[in-house]
Amino acid sequence: MTDSIPSRGWLLSRHQHSGPGGLSLVYWLATDFGPYRLEVAGQGFLGFVPQHQQAALRQWLAPWPTSQWSLTAIELTSFDDQPQCALYCYSLKLWRQLQKYCASRAIPLLESDVRSCDRFLMERRVTAALEWKQGPQGVQIRPLQWRPSLKVVSLDLECSRDGELYSIGLYADSDKRVLMRGAPRPGAPTYLSWCEDEAELLRELLRWFERHDPDVIIGWNVVGFDLKLLQNRAGHHGIPLTLGRGQTEPKWQQDAGPGRGYGLEGRVVLDGIDWLKAAFYHYDSYALDNVARLLLGEGKACQDSGNRMAEIEHNFVHDPLALAHYNLMDCELVWRIFDKLDLLAFACSRAQLTGLEMDRLGGSVAAFNNLYLPELHRAGYVAPDLTDAEIAPSPGGYVMDSVPGRYRNVLVLDFKSLYPSIIRTFLIDPMGMAAAESATDEDRLEGYRGAFFHRRQHRLPAIIETLWQQRELAKANNDKPLSQAIKILMNSFYGVLGAAGCRFHDPKLASSITMRGHDIMKTTRAWIEEAGYEVIYGDTDSTFVHVGQWRTREQANEIGVGLVATINRRWQQKLKQESGLESVLELEFETLFDHFFMPTLRGAETGSKKRYVGGVMEGDALRLTFKGMETVRSDWTPLARQFQQRLYQSWFEGKPVEALIRQQVEALMAGECDDLLVYRKRLRQPLESYRSRGPHVIAAEKANQLAGRARYRKGSQIAYIMTPQGAEPAEGGVFTPDYGHYLEKQIQPIVEPILAHLTPPTTLERLIMGQMGLF
Repeated sequence: MTDSIPSRGWLLSRHQHSGPGGLSLVYWLATDFGPYRLEVAGQGFLGFVPQHQQAALRQWLAPWPTSQWSLTAIELTSFDDQPQCALYCYSLKLWRQLQKYCASRAIPLLESDVRSCDRFLMERRVTAALEWKQGPQGVQIRPLQWRPSLKVVSLDLECSRDGELYSIGLYADSDKRVLMRGAPRPGAPTYLSWCEDEAELLRELLRWFERHDPDVIIGWNVVGFDLKLLQNRAGHHGIPLTLGRGQTEPKWQQDAGPGRGYGLEGRVVLDGIDWLKAAFYHYDSYALDNVARLLLGEGKACQDSGNRMAEIEHNFVHDPLALAHYNLMDCELVWRIFDKLDLLAFACSRAQLTGLEMDRLGGSVAAFNNLYLPELHRAGYVAPDLTDAEIAPSPGGYVMDSVPGRYRNVLVLDFKSLYPSIIRTFLIDPMGMAAAESATDEDRLEGYRGAFFHRRQHRLPAIIETLWQQRELAKANNDKPLSQAIKILMNSFYGVLGAAGCRFHDPKLASSITMRGHDIMKTTRAWIEEAGYEVIYGDTDSTFVHVGQWRTREQANEIGVGLVATINRRWQQKLKQESGLESVLELEFETLFDHFFMPTLRGAETGSKKRYVGGVMEGDALRLTFKGMETVRSDWTPLARQFQQRLYQSWFEGKPVEALIRQQVEALMAGECDDLLVYRKRLRQPLESYRSRGPHVIAAEKANQLAGRARYRKGSQIAYIMTPQGAEPAEGGVFTPDYGHYLEKQIQPIVEPILAHLTPPTTLERLIMGQMGLF
């Protein structure tokens, strides 16, 4: 830890400890001079109570020393216009008894659930970076736009199938190291350090952390596996696992919610799988080997990927140098994935925007509170308590009935950030809805389901406007992590306002967003059709417009540009004239599909929703986009996905597809596609909890029996094939596939929508009957 006293830092962790003099708030910071522990002493627990309850509370508090509490009238009101007092407690025992007393007397104790270490930052608008100084009134902090150079280590463990540690890999700028159990071997690389037993392996890990002192730990399932295993093995040996700064041990929080289950003082832990998902990267499998191959072009350093555990156990005994290489390579792959996708920068941007702990996942409600509560207080209000009342559901996004068919020249017109735009334009705001209750008609703006919003008293529209401007600047600076973080945050606000876990939830708020979106989409469609063009589909914020089969690409583009300008102008005029509002609704010309196909529902003439294929000419090549089709669904086989790509490519390019379909059927039945017949499906619950034993459950049970252990459990992805005898695990041996199953379940659903549009229409059965007699 630095001996210098820096003036700026980046929040790594926050904690609070209760003592005789009140709460001590502890903030570990990364600074220009190294890690720094900033402590703010003498703080209290805070709740807001109605002023008319002041006398009763003072009477109840009278036996307690006045040094342990204070009760002061303030110029804030609740949403039901009750003037409030601020009630501070400097004793944890008193605070707990006070909470029980207020609950027993039905006395509101508003915002009492906000942690003091969070509130201290929030009220000063500090999110991640800050500067501070020691003043007459104690520590003074203020927000800062700054990002440090964080020290990172990629951590990975290798162990036996029973959880006994073999080695620990550590990959950092300062050192690349594998700590290995066993006696030194000749020819060992310099990165390999030998430890005589498991206990010494753990102690050497702790010494490594003392020497290199990383700010951030990254890994793959690093909390759920690596750190949990370290905790178990350290407990087995009676060794305190002091991985936190200040010689502190991890704090496991079993019921703390998503992303809050593991805490290290002074360090951040980022799991690669979780942060890929948080940044909206999607993979069929999040296994390190799969993601590394897709992103980096290389995978794990092992010979037998299907029997990896046996290879690890063998190498530990017979070839520890190979195991060390494998261990360090896993660390390096994680490091390179984080680097390639800027995941650390994304996590930093998210923390700086939201005020959430840097390693906290989820947290949309908490992020909203961090941004909204300080503005609410400055506007003269305290927030309501979270209630467990039933919430009436709000309608979702508007999805139009589609007009199925094959088209040329389809425009996709998207409203830019529609829901945030609606909040800004129509002044949707929890405080504004409360303030409108006593406002004049002139100051009230009608929403939906009986909601009204105050035209002048609101805060959320301004918060979104600020975020919007920050995103535009991030895009101009090509700061993709920041731009993505802002987009995710803005889009979360609608969900937060309708979520049971949000203190501001109200179906009138959420409905005033989605139902407004419905009306905007319907009106936009009507204006487009007035202009003489056909709207064939719409979904939430996107409108699909067919502008004519005969038009050239240049003509279609020109129509798209003109429609966008017209629609935006009409919204500005309409809202100004009818409601006196400034429209920030912005329709954009997103895509021109040269070819487009909207299928019907299977077995019906009704158009499908959220399923289509589009083709865009890029030079002489046709690039396809699939939405909701088999190609983009992980529970379909590679055979189906690859064949669907080839089939639509040929169809859109005007090539005959009958021969292609016959060739694919012949290849399937001849056994030439056996390596493409593997299904992969994730187990969503424990095997014993499944009431309906689908093929993936049956295959997982068989695989566990073959392995002699519970290899596949909740969260695992099982690979299986369908045989005449049913589902079999793909790793279980060589099986003869049930070709009739794959023909009926994988080929037929893909080809029949196209066959129905041929001239004359046909079916797969008729197409291949004379050739093969398969049906």
